[in-house]
Amino acid sequence: MKIFLDTANVASIEKYNELGVVDGITTNPTLLSKEKGNPIKTMKKIVEIMKGPVSLEVVAIDYDKMLEESLKLAKYGENVVVKIPMTMAGLKVVHSLTKKGIKTNVTLIFSANQALLAAKAGATYVSPFIGRLDDIGAEGLNLVSEIVQIFASYDISTQLLVASVRHPLHVIEAAKMGADVVTLPPDILDKMIRHPLTDKGLDSFLSDWKKLEKDNPDLAF
Repeated sequence: MKIFLDTANVASIEKYNELGVVDGITTNPTLLSKEKGNPIKTMKKIVEIMKGPVSLEVVAIDYDKMLEESLKLAKYGENVVVKIPMTMAGLKVVHSLTKKGIKTNVTLIFSANQALLAAKAGATYVSPFIGRLDDIGAEGLNLVSEIVQIFASYDISTQLLVASVRHPLHVIEAAKMGADVVTLPPDILDKMIRHPLTDKGLDSFLSDWKKLEKDNPDLAF
């Protein structure tokens, strides 16, 4: 399963990209609003840093303006994936962009019906927001399971990109279900890296090595 970082923070992208575990980036207007500086320059910088797919979202809601914005965003780099909202106009834009060979990510998916329609329109990715479903008392991971089953049954090539991840368990469960991609904020990736038993074990190893150094003054690799 691919792991995307859900952020517009350039420093975090650079930090985690160096680990070799991040396959792509997803951004949105909300994430961009949290960063200082010109958002256009920020998006272009992210596209430059990350060699994998980078989702950049349109802000228009009508077909003509969405299409115009999409074409401009696509010029930022060959790895740009244009993020389109799940609306009737959005589906029309996805269909148009697909015919032009431009990759798309349909966002704000909350039902299997929406995911199926986005896939039929030609979406490269569909992004179900599982955390937001959990927030209203639904089971977001059930939606992931439904989409995986439908896409597999009809050999649909659209990739399932699990979004609105709240904790590391979401990542594991999505992976077990067969999701293609999970996008998560930097703090969740940090939690995935760390474990208290790892820290405890490392402290023990280092403490024992210091004892060896004390008994062997000339010890060196």
